[in-house]
Amino acid sequence: MNIIRSKDFTGERPWAALDIANMNGITTRLHWTDQPYKWHVNDGQEVFVVLDGQVEMRFKQDGVEQRTVLQTGDIFYASIGTAHVAHPLGEARVLVIESEGSV
Repeated sequence: MNIIRSKDFTGERPWAALDIANMNGITTRLHWTDQPYKWHVNDGQEVFVVLDGQVEMRFKQDGVEQRTVLQTGDIFYASIGTAHVAHPLGEARVLVIESEGSV
């Protein structure tokens, strides 16, 4: 058993992660960041939950770039093949659930 206070987690670099669990190849990680990630496509599905802060999520749908601002408590689901990139608006803490070894 473990209790994690997500607001207390701060990384030494953008997208630093705290590994929470690995359940049959599905990882759950808490990320802290204040900088954008990079455009990428995951090997599998991804669930992205904003726990603290705001994140502008950019994604491509039918080849067209879309943007939406995710608030604390919002969830973004990326299906296989969805190109996306997260741009925090200030500091953010994000819970990411994805296949082990995903980008």
